[in-house]
Amino acid sequence: MLFSLLSTHEKARLGLLQTAHGAIKTPAFMPVGTRASVKAMLPESVRSIGAEIILANTYHLMLRPGEDVVHALGGLRRFMNWSGPILTDSGGFQVMSLSALRSISSDGVTFNSHIDGKKYLLTPEYSTQIQDKLDSTISMVFDECPAYPIDELGAQKSMELTTAWALRSRRAFRHREGYGQFGIMQGSVFPHLREQSAKHLTDLDFEGYAIGGLAVGEGQEAMFSVLDYAPDLLPVAKPRYLMGVGKPSDIIGAVKRGVDMFDCVIPTRSGRNGQAFTSAGVVNIKNAKHKLSADKLDCACQCYTCLNYSSGYLHHLIKTGEILGAVLMTWHNLHYFQDLMANIRSSIENKQDLDRLLV
Repeated sequence: MLFSLLSTHEKARLGLLQTAHGAIKTPAFMPVGTRASVKAMLPESVRSIGAEIILANTYHLMLRPGEDVVHALGGLRRFMNWSGPILTDSGGFQVMSLSALRSISSDGVTFNSHIDGKKYLLTPEYSTQIQDKLDSTISMVFDECPAYPIDELGAQKSMELTTAWALRSRRAFRHREGYGQFGIMQGSVFPHLREQSAKHLTDLDFEGYAIGGLAVGEGQEAMFSVLDYAPDLLPVAKPRYLMGVGKPSDIIGAVKRGVDMFDCVIPTRSGRNGQAFTSAGVVNIKNAKHKLSADKLDCACQCYTCLNYSSGYLHHLIKTGEILGAVLMTWHNLHYFQDLMANIRSSIENKQDLDRLLV
C-alpha cells in the first residue's frame, strides 16, 4: 500500500493512497456501510457521488451474517457489489459500547451479542482474522476506546492495553500487496500518553495510523487541542485517520491540523431524519416553511436530489415516512460531504485558506 504526499498547505496534506482495489485521493471521507450497506443508498449511487472508499463494521458483520458467510460469497466487495477499497473497523468501539454486556481482560473482550445473547470472546487475533476473511483492504487493530471523561491513570491503563493488543494484531495480520493495517493511537486528552502510544505504534511500522478516542463526547475544542499535536507524532509518509469524525467544521479543522481520512454516520443518519447539510447551513426539511417550496434543497448543489426534486416534495416524503425521503436526503448529504472533500483538496493544492469553506 503506497501513500504519496502530493502537496501541503501549512499542516494540511494532499495525498494519494494506492491500494489493491483502487486509489483514494486524500483528504477523504468514507461513507459508513455498517452491515455491508450504506443505508438508503445503492453502491452505484455511492460511486456516482465520488466516494472512493467505504467503511464496514467488523462487530456487526461477525454477528450477522458471519465472516464465514461473507468469505464463502467472495468477500465484502462481491457480497455488496462494491469494487473499490473497504476499510473495516476492528469492533473495539462497538464492543466497548456494550457496557454491562461485556468484560475486559488482557486476552480480549468477552461479550454477549445484543441480538441473541450468545457469548463471544473477541481477541486481537480473532478480530484480525475476521477482517481477513471479509477481505478488507484496510484492517484496523483491535483497541480499547476509553470513555470520556477519564482520569489519567485510567487513560494510561487503556492505552497500554491497546498497545499490547496492537502488537498482537500486527503479528496476526496477513501481509498482501495493496492491503494494509492501521494502528490506533490512544491516550485520551493527555499529551504524554498520546506520545507514548504513537512511539509504540510507529515501531510496529503500520501502513497507516488512526487517532482514536476522540469524538466520544469531549467537544470540538478539546478534540482540536489534541489534534494540535497528535498528528505530528505520527509518520509523515503514512496516512492519518481520525475515527468517527464528523461534522463539516470538525473535518475542516482536523485537515488543517494534518489529518487525511475520516468516517462518520452523520450524513446518512441526519438524512434519514430530515436534516440536510447545505451551502447555506443545516436545513431541517420537516419545518413547515418547506411545505409549499418549489425551490431545491440547496441552490448551489448539483446532486441527483437537488437536480430533480423540490424541497416541498422532500418535506412531504420525510413527514409521511416514505422510504424515498431517506434515499434522497441521504444522497444529498453524502454528495455534500464528497463535494466538501473535493473543495478541501483543491484548496490545499492552490494554497487557499480552508476556513473559507466553513458555512
